[in-house]
Amino acid sequence: MNFQPRSQNYIEIVQAAFERQGFMKHLGTELVDVRPGFCELHIPFKEELDQHHGYFHGGVIGSLADVSGGFAGYTLVEEGQAMLTVEYKLNIISPGAGDYLKGVGRVVKSGRTLTVTHIDVYGVKDGIETQCATAIQTLMAVSA
Repeated sequence: MNFQPRSQNYIEIVQAAFERQGFMKHLGTELVDVRPGFCELHIPFKEELDQHHGYFHGGVIGSLADVSGGFAGYTLVEEGQAMLTVEYKLNIISPGAGDYLKGVGRVVKSGRTLTVTHIDVYGVKDGIETQCATAIQTLMAVSA
C-alpha cells in the first residue's frame, strides 16, 4: 500500500519515540527501516533472551511483533499524537532461532482513530530468514 504520512517529520517523531522505549533498549533492539506504514526492527540473540531449548523466548517474539507494528502505525499519526496497542493476535509458527530476530510491521488500514497492522517475525541465521511468527494488531491514536 502507498500511505502518506500525516506529519512531514514522521521519521524524527518515530526515532524519538523509539529512543524512549526502555524495554526495547534492554532487549538490544535496533530500528532498521521506517517508511510510511512500515517499520523493521532487529533484536540480536543473547542468552538472556532465550528459553529452555535455546530459541528466542516467545515473550521476545511477541514484544518485537507488537512494537514493529506499533511503529509502522506511528508513521501515519498526526503530530501531537501517539499510538497505543489495543490488541494483537500472535501465531508462533516455528522456533525463533537465529543470530537475530527481524520484525516487519506493515499498516493494513489507517483510520482517524484505529489502525490495523500485519506483522511478520523472522529468525535470521547466516543471512537466511525463517519466518517464526505472524500477527495482526489493532492500534489506537491518542493525544501524546
